[in-house]
Amino acid sequence: MTDLLGDRPPASPPDPAPASPLSAEGHRIRMRARLLTAGPDSLADHELLEMVLFLALPRRDTKPIARALLTRFGSFANAVAAPVSDLRGVEGLGDAGVAALKTVQAAALRLVRAEVLDRPLLSNWDALLQYLTASLSRERVEQFRVLYLDNKNRLLADEAQSRGTVNHTPVYPREVVKRALELHASALILVHNHPSGDPAPSGDDVAMTAEIKQAAAALSLTLHDHVIVGNGRWVSFRAEGLL
Repeated sequence: MTDLLGDRPPASPPDPAPASPLSAEGHRIRMRARLLTAGPDSLADHELLEMVLFLALPRRDTKPIARALLTRFGSFANAVAAPVSDLRGVEGLGDAGVAALKTVQAAALRLVRAEVLDRPLLSNWDALLQYLTASLSRERVEQFRVLYLDNKNRLLADEAQSRGTVNHTPVYPREVVKRALELHASALILVHNHPSGDPAPSGDDVAMTAEIKQAAAALSLTLHDHVIVGNGRWVSFRAEGLL
């Protein structure tokens, strides 16, 4: 049967209904608007976690997951820095959510690291300490790192020499200075963390530092400092007169 009205385009589908202000999508819209207009400080820790998880879990209500993360880890920073194995134990997070949190951590570390690249570290000490604190303060085992510097005290490499247990990590002075020669470094800064949170140096820390200083001096390498990072605190061997 011929259409008496002739050929005409099919009717357009109706516009989707706007998100209800009480719906999960309405909640997300309000959160985005607050972030963009009032800035990140306007969001509480659980809200910031929700915002991160929105991107990875677009079809999930992320509020219960954010709350579970805070209950288990205590803060946004602790949740982002938590080991992958622990994050996988949070119900509903999944690999996509874990990857989103670790991406935030990687981005934060890259931002603070950018503040120390291509700058003389000894005259940029506060930025260096921020970088070291962000990198190590939440590690659960001891990690010994060496910052290798050029003749203008700019960072050539930041390398983990070893990882140990909750209260010990093996350090080999010969390997430290050997790597310095490979990188054509002129100076070193030693760094390690104390997972206990107390950065006070042990007798073994002092003895190990003296061994590395002696090995470095034999090859005309300067040991500028040894920094121990705790939980929100740090100790400089040079500042304490231990170097």
